Amino acid sequence: MEKNGNSTETISQLLENGGAIFGFELGSTRIKATLIGPDYSPLVSGSYGWENKFENGVWTYDIDDVLKGVEACFSSLISEVEKVYGVRLSKASAGGFSAMMHGYIALDENDRLLVPFRTWRNNITGEASAELTELFAYPIPQRWSIAHLYQAILNNEEHVPKIARLTTLAGYVHMKLTGRHVIGIDDASGMFPIDPKTKDYDEKMLAAFDNQVKDHNFPWKLKELLPVIVPAGEEAGTITEEGARILDSRGRFEAGTPLCPPEGDAGTGMIATNSIKPRTGNVSAGTSVFAMLVLEKKLSKVHPEIDLVVTPDGSVVAMAHSNNCTSDFDAWVSLFVQAAEKMGKEVTQDEAFAALIPLALQGDADAGGLLSYGYISGEHLTGFSEGRPLFVRKPDSSFTIENFVRSHLFSALCAMRSGLDILIEEEGVQVEELRGHGGFFKAEDIGQRIMAAAAGTPVRVLDTAGEGGAWGMALLAAFTARGNKKTSLPEFLEQVFAGSMGTARKPDPEDRKGFNTYYSRYKTGLPVERAAVDTLL
Repeated sequence: MEKNGNSTETISQLLENGGAIFGFELGSTRIKATLIGPDYSPLVSGSYGWENKFENGVWTYDIDDVLKGVEACFSSLISEVEKVYGVRLSKASAGGFSAMMHGYIALDENDRLLVPFRTWRNNITGEASAELTELFAYPIPQRWSIAHLYQAILNNEEHVPKIARLTTLAGYVHMKLTGRHVIGIDDASGMFPIDPKTKDYDEKMLAAFDNQVKDHNFPWKLKELLPVIVPAGEEAGTITEEGARILDSRGRFEAGTPLCPPEGDAGTGMIATNSIKPRTGNVSAGTSVFAMLVLEKKLSKVHPEIDLVVTPDGSVVAMAHSNNCTSDFDAWVSLFVQAAEKMGKEVTQDEAFAALIPLALQGDADAGGLLSYGYISGEHLTGFSEGRPLFVRKPDSSFTIENFVRSHLFSALCAMRSGLDILIEEEGVQVEELRGHGGFFKAEDIGQRIMAAAAGTPVRVLDTAGEGGAWGMALLAAFTARGNKKTSLPEFLEQVFAGSMGTARKPDPEDRKGFNTYYSRYKTGLPVERAAVDTLL
């Protein structure tokens, strides 16, 4: 990608004239906004930290915190523009919002939330997931919006007849800013199955669902509740006066910015890694970890463990999604920081990570017989509706700090690996390499090396991978704002990524052998995790 060679004065003028493009992503622990210029290079970024809560058996975010967080993040972006370029950001040429996919946001006719937002992290829809998978002959993961809706019906929840709209987190923010109940096709594919021929919700499955629930006599048909799908590249509304005040309550930002369709973090991950063509794949690793392989043909059968979603331009993607990745290791690092403080040492979390993560490469290949399960929440790939973080070892295991760190990094990828085994070993899906992004890859090439060992395929971390989903969303907004409407999304991305593809790392044979040994131990030890869930109530 061509780096921004413009002077600060030129960029300042661009910003003041509203020529920049922004992208937002509401992630699990951080809301991030990125502003890009005409050459697609990031100019400045803003962020806001937040956390999910476990209340009444449900993982959720307070819906009021969503819009407060968006405003705080945008305020951070405006402040950064003023600090770096000395101008006020009052308008932009385009923008877009993405967020964690799936989950359940049910609204009444006045767009009021009917029940607390149920996030992707919940594994409380097992009955619905199984019944819908059988009904549709299509995998319906527990995280999907339709699984949450059907489970609410099975539970006889009183709010269901009152539903006027269902949406995702990105769709909700977009609706509040523009007044339009729309969605991008990738985010939509986490709500309800997509027909790849029509690029819309599958009509046969919609009819099957309506027939399934007809005896309830609901005052709606399913399609009436779902957001309208807007194709990538088309405008999906403009920021209203009310929306502008949500973004900036102090009145510094004007209404009128056109927005692209809201998308899910899976889609922005594909965009940020230029992996939307068949035989390409990407892996996002942070709070959760998911690998997405763009398919050349349909899978031979239904695999309940595998999500089928689509790229932002509608190609079918098989996703191996693990709910848990680095959260448990993050907790351990926090404990080490506390221990250092008790000994009178001032150590930041970032300093602790920088010191500990490289130790993973100094441990035994199989992590010395140690074993951990970072199950902060349930893990559908291994059959758990709840989780209990767990670390175990045998008396003769090699209990060193190097093996401890290696064990946790290995464990973070084991559930995802079980999904990749289905796709690559059972289904014969071809993927030339995986392109990585997310916090797991921050420490030089360590995450890249561990991921290559887990996946058994080369892993490339792009020069721009650190920019993340907010940057990917900004690129989708730029695609909407482009002048040449004949350019396809893959062609557009080839222009953006020219010269910035980084280097692919092949799996190291010893790392691969060590990971496979650890993975076998992990699968054998799953009954221990089951016992922890059953007994630690």
